[in-house]
Amino acid sequence: MTDQDPPKIEFPCEYPIKVLGRSSEQFRVIVLEVFERHAPGFDEQGITVRDSAKGTFTAMTVTITATGKDQLQALHQDLMATGHVQMVI
Repeated sequence: MTDQDPPKIEFPCEYPIKVLGRSSEQFRVIVLEVFERHAPGFDEQGITVRDSAKGTFTAMTVTITATGKDQLQALHQDLMATGHVQMVI
């Protein structure tokens, strides 16, 4: 086997981020506030929202124009710090 570095992302680029959390009215509002703070002006029309079969969880996919690794790390940290987000992919 050969050791290969993972492919590098060239910034800026369109970057979809999936956020999963327990379903509630607050979840969507809080997630969008965090995205607006880190990626102002992202396209809200492109957001997809999907509820789990039993309605317990909500998954949101938000596509932003990512400007760098630091932005993505800060966004991930702030989403997890809300207490409403279970996972960010």
